Amino acid sequence: MTDCAGNPAREDYADFLYRHGNSSPASLSRFVENGCFSYVNQEFAVLHVPLSDIAPLSPQNYPYSSIPALYALLDNTSAEAAGILPTFRQPSLNTRGKGVIIGFIDTGIDYRNPLFINSDGSTRILGIWDQTLEGEGFEAAGSNGFPYRFLYGREFLQPVIDEALRSEDPLSIVPSTDEEGHGTFLAGAAAGGEVLDMNFTGAAPSCWLGIVKLKPAKQYLRDYYRIRKDAAAYQSSDIMMGVTWLLTLAHRFRMPLVICLSLGSNQGGHDGSSPLAQVLNRLQIFLGVSAVCAAGNETGRQHHYIGRISENAVYDEVELRTGENERGFDVELWASQPEVYTVGLVSPTGEVIDRIPLRTGKTETLRFPIDQTAVTVSYETVTGGQSSFLALLRFADPSPGIWRIRVYPTVTITGVYHMWLPVHGFIRDDTVFLRPDPFTTVTSPADSPFAITTGAYNHLNESLYIHSSRGYTRDGQIKPDLAAPGVDVYGPGSSPASDIYPMIRMTGTSASAALAAGAVADLFSWGYVSGNDPYISNSAAKAYLTRGAKRNPGYTYPSREWGYGTLDLYQSLLSLRN
Repeated sequence: MTDCAGNPAREDYADFLYRHGNSSPASLSRFVENGCFSYVNQEFAVLHVPLSDIAPLSPQNYPYSSIPALYALLDNTSAEAAGILPTFRQPSLNTRGKGVIIGFIDTGIDYRNPLFINSDGSTRILGIWDQTLEGEGFEAAGSNGFPYRFLYGREFLQPVIDEALRSEDPLSIVPSTDEEGHGTFLAGAAAGGEVLDMNFTGAAPSCWLGIVKLKPAKQYLRDYYRIRKDAAAYQSSDIMMGVTWLLTLAHRFRMPLVICLSLGSNQGGHDGSSPLAQVLNRLQIFLGVSAVCAAGNETGRQHHYIGRISENAVYDEVELRTGENERGFDVELWASQPEVYTVGLVSPTGEVIDRIPLRTGKTETLRFPIDQTAVTVSYETVTGGQSSFLALLRFADPSPGIWRIRVYPTVTITGVYHMWLPVHGFIRDDTVFLRPDPFTTVTSPADSPFAITTGAYNHLNESLYIHSSRGYTRDGQIKPDLAAPGVDVYGPGSSPASDIYPMIRMTGTSASAALAAGAVADLFSWGYVSGNDPYISNSAAKAYLTRGAKRNPGYTYPSREWGYGTLDLYQSLLSLRN
């Protein structure tokens, strides 16, 4: 099980996440007969299996944590407010991210944009892994010398990109583009060069860039999760492999690395236990590696419910309204051990399904003939090796109206549980909980303890962005860590048909994460390259930024909305120098 018959990025291959520990490749072969695998790290591998060889995708046939989750893009003056431009005016602080790589795992980049080209015409991009392109794959060495195999897509390193830029037809040499424009904007906001006549500069205009262009999620997973047909979605397995590739790039060039992740999902327990969040957590073993994650734009979407069942209550009834022409969706109920719950359902027409007994590893299909709806229910008392309880309800073609989910206490201590719908954009806007809770809406992987998690605020009037996701995590971690400008942030637009490169504005926590990633690159450059703190770590960077954050005397910190305050790199560096 080392070679696939074809490109595993093809639609006729299924992908699974497997926690292998330190198992040898031979030990993985017992899981699939005609597939191949990619190592993510010493804990996870991605198994690629022909679709024809797998059983029907369901929680009964495959553990919840083995099926890749789907992630959405988190978006629908600022550099000054974040304390970035003031550092450029101080000679002792003016590092501008020099000698640091910012890695983006997103929709790609328009490498032809002048914002990413040096004055001599050479590129500032050290490498691009375009997962969408046909290719035979490649290998790259990690920090331990282990050769990681990337089985799909194509890799373009700096010399080839430079060659393309010198060509009259760059795309004939490096045929990688950014059709969405999202990745180009974030790279520009974080790392774009200075353009005086436009009054623009990225947060770290002298840094290097590493780019992972994610391939879209495979159709079988889109069908399994029944997400909207027009939704942009990406697999957690591809994002995880993107993290691994960026680590090999940083090792190759011996530079510090800041990873910017502006994707999010409501799948998982919102406690940093998802496979992608665990991959980020393992980065703490690397000195000079950081991850900045967007908190998400889920506040006000009515996708989170918190239940509190009193000691004598028979059940708690959760009202869920589904919109017209909804394809379907998953509702995930999570609780901490030793809590255990079971569920029943009442349809919009009044059909009642009583309490579904707890049968771990079994899936019950509930049929509502009048409503012409099927709902499958499964329970996992221990999920993905983590001590959490999960009840998963999967609605297929639900009839519109108000569904009532009855949650019965089976084993309870606190009586507290949480429920989430998919992230905004995956389902219809009118599919919502009728009694939602705005908190605990930070998406994965921003719930990772390792990540520097950013919310978004309007720097012009000091108000919180209305949809910026709020903390804390389900297990009480302080998230977000801080807020950064995220309303009408200025940056490069999509690739043009001419040589005129437009500038646009973007709102959301994606934009705030890009600015924060640039600030961390400036901090790493000040520490590593300038020699002021050659042992600076991600934890130290997080501590420096939260200590130097601006705090409004009218608020109490840390808060669920603002974390420890708003980003102020200048004050963070001043406090270090002092």
